[in-house]
Amino acid sequence: VRVVRHAHNRGAGAAVRTVLERFVASDYEAVVLVAGNDKDRPEDVLAVAGPVVRGEADIVQGSRYLPGGEFGNMPRYRMLGTRVVHPALFRVASGQHLSDTTNGFRAVGRRVLTEGKIDLTHPRLDRYELEPYFLCQAIRKGYRVLEAPVRKIYPEHSLGYTKMRPVVDWWRIMRPLVYVKLGVWR
Repeated sequence: VRVVRHAHNRGAGAAVRTVLERFVASDYEAVVLVAGNDKDRPEDVLAVAGPVVRGEADIVQGSRYLPGGEFGNMPRYRMLGTRVVHPALFRVASGQHLSDTTNGFRAVGRRVLTEGKIDLTHPRLDRYELEPYFLCQAIRKGYRVLEAPVRKIYPEHSLGYTKMRPVVDWWRIMRPLVYVKLGVWR
């Protein structure tokens, strides 16, 4: 295991970008992204990675809402946003329905990152914008995206559900979809 740290918090998108850059520099064929907040279950890695490794998909998006998935202890407002609002906006922007568009648990195949069709280098993607932008653009650029059931269990409320701030960070995960659809971001 190699631990890579940024000297200071540069944002979730910058962290994901660093992982993807390290992956491209490696000789691996797939990378699995798992959030570091203990909500995801490592046992689900094979369900997410399998279709990419077998060549059935370029990206496999984890979904807590598919049969076999789970979303224990999830706040109602998060369920509304992640199960209804964001997927609806995502479908308008990408043209494809996915049941869980905000879940960061996913596998990505090498060619998605090496063909140069998706530019993830812009600083505007340093926070929460990167992941929905990347997934949306992958679909728009013709990559095969599938979903696989995963479990995402939220901790007790007293331990904190999330670091996302209402309104400001919610806009960060919706903004890329709006701007891609309007042609502002390519």
